[in-house]
Amino acid sequence: MRCCAHILNLIVKDGLEVVKDGIEKIRDSVAYWTATPKRKEKFEETAKQLRISCTRTLSLDCPTRWNSTYKMPDIAILYENVFSRLRQRDTRYTCVPTSSQWKFAKDVCERLELFNKITEIIYGTKYPTANMFFS
Repeated sequence: MRCCAHILNLIVKDGLEVVKDGIEKIRDSVAYWTATPKRKEKFEETAKQLRISCTRTLSLDCPTRWNSTYKMPDIAILYENVFSRLRQRDTRYTCVPTSSQWKFAKDVCERLELFNKITEIIYGTKYPTANMFFS
C-alpha cells in the first residue's frame, strides 16, 4: 500500500502535466529575469518604481518537486504588473505572459493551494506526525 503523501504527489504531478503549457510563458519570464544579477536588479528596480515590495523572490520550479511548480507562478503573480512594465523597458524580453495566461495561472494556483497545504501538514516539521509516533 502506498503512503498518502506519495499518492497525493502522483495526483498533483498528473494534473500539472495537463496544465504545464498554460504556465510555460510564466516559467520563461521567471527564467529570463532570474538569469543574471543585472536582470534581477532591473526587475527589483521596476518593482520599486511601481511601489510593489519584493517580499518574495522569483525562482524557477524544479521538475521533481511539484510544490515548486505551484510556488513559481504563485510568486510571479504578485509581480504581474512588473512583468508588463518590463516588456516596455527591455526589447529582448519577448516571453511576456498574456492576461489570459495570468488568469489561468491564478486559477491553477488556487486549485493547488489546497494540495500544498495538505502536503505541508503531512510533511510537517514543527509538530509531531504519525511517522514520529511509529518510529
